[in-house]
Amino acid sequence: MRRPLALAVTLLLPLAAAGQVLPGVGQRMAGDLLAGQGDGIAEVSPGVAVPLWRGADGRELMLGSDQRPAGSQAADAPLAFGVIGAGPVASSSLQYRLSPALRAHAGVTEHGWINTPYRVLGSEVGATYSAGRYSLGLSMGADAASNSSRLPRVLPGALPGVNGLSAFGSSTQLNARGRVALDASSGIDLGASVGRIHLLPGNLMGVDTLDQKALSFGIDRGPLSGSLVGRVMQPTAGIPGAYSPDRRWSSIDFGVTWKLPWQGQLSVGAQNLWSSGSPTNSPAGPEPDQSRTPYVQYHQDL
Repeated sequence: MRRPLALAVTLLLPLAAAGQVLPGVGQRMAGDLLAGQGDGIAEVSPGVAVPLWRGADGRELMLGSDQRPAGSQAADAPLAFGVIGAGPVASSSLQYRLSPALRAHAGVTEHGWINTPYRVLGSEVGATYSAGRYSLGLSMGADAASNSSRLPRVLPGALPGVNGLSAFGSSTQLNARGRVALDASSGIDLGASVGRIHLLPGNLMGVDTLDQKALSFGIDRGPLSGSLVGRVMQPTAGIPGAYSPDRRWSSIDFGVTWKLPWQGQLSVGAQNLWSSGSPTNSPAGPEPDQSRTPYVQYHQDL
């Protein structure tokens, strides 16, 4: 599993680099491509969209590269990455349009942190069906810490984690995404995810796997967009551990982003705006950190 993922990341690294070096040029390129929508060109991501092949029957293969600001993530992201000390999020993807309404995609993503080698590499494959104002997509995703073999030798909490878990090892999830376009410049996004998180061996929680469910709601109008994401984690039933399967940790994240006219982006929000469960250590070990974390971020493309 890791070898094919590493190969895919290696093959797509030049594309990620292209999106990092001149993001402003990439956005202009995407705008130029979008101007030719009569020919079937569509933007893969807010970064760079490049058509690789186009058939006479309308089928086409496209390549995309994008880099989001430090600490940012998609509104419907099934996993929560901390905003403190986070680095940029780089992604690359392939998109194949089978018909005017149906397209398939495959992509890789890298989440990094400043001043630490800790990285989480993600991959996703799926398909999206669009019918006028409505679209629905299904996908399978997987994420894994790139240096998991080193983490058990570091004190808990000394490294950033995922979903408030410093012992995060890997995860798999099934995702569903839907969108309703209200008009040409606004819409509503809905997302749902179910999956399983695997923790590193020897973690102090005494739990090997956690089941997770996530729901998201987003709305955008012009340059403004907002999102609300709720997540629930609980120990997997039937697997021995220090916690009962009835134990649950819940959290809600909220964020608003304003895309500025000069290629800037301002984001405000809070992680764990509401949560249940204690962030302090319990007799069974340290629980997921659910401390409320407000943030204000500004990103400028040069």
